[in-house]
Amino acid sequence: MIRQDRCAMKLSTDAVLLGALSRQSHPEMILDIGMGTGVIGLMLAQRYPIARVHGVELEPEAFSQASENIQESPWKHRVAIFNDSFQHFSQNTDQKYDLIVSNPPYFSNHLKSVDPGRNVALHNEQLSQKDLLKGVEQLLRKNGLFWLILPPREMGLFKENAQHSRLYLQHRYLIRDQPHHNPHREICSYGMDPKTAELDAEITLKENPDRYSQAYHELVTDFLLHH
Repeated sequence: MIRQDRCAMKLSTDAVLLGALSRQSHPEMILDIGMGTGVIGLMLAQRYPIARVHGVELEPEAFSQASENIQESPWKHRVAIFNDSFQHFSQNTDQKYDLIVSNPPYFSNHLKSVDPGRNVALHNEQLSQKDLLKGVEQLLRKNGLFWLILPPREMGLFKENAQHSRLYLQHRYLIRDQPHHNPHREICSYGMDPKTAELDAEITLKENPDRYSQAYHELVTDFLLHH
């Protein structure tokens, strides 16, 4: 059971999708940037039973909540969380990672919530795309993968920013809510292999407003989540 009463950003379909789709061949070290409730890191700890998982979370209440969820999980001995900014963390660790994941803040120049914690989680003033790329470049092992989820517009901006980095698009998924809807999220992976990536799949979450699709059920069925 994932507790989320003190987290500004609640357990979301975005997080569950990213946790379900993120993958790398036999990772030993995994990093979750902006850990939130801890759900993505815990999903990856479940999938990769020999991996150690680190999480970075700046917002104090989310850090406390994720710490609680980690301690109550079967994987607590392999998961650690740091109450720090990603910029500071990436500049002050010698650790390298095989798999890095992030459900990053993406709003800029938008009206903000009255909830400061939600603003940190949603607005990118605390972690710009350029800072995210810079840190990932520094921490990712040569054969590693960085996975993230963003709305299509913001993913387009990320792809533009990535052109000035050593990271190249490896995988791409388009996510739509229902069959007749336009995609509202993209999940992509980046690595150091300068190959030409193709669209892996389009995933439709719901058959109708009241019924999740078979594809979504198959993605999340192996994870011990109340979602």
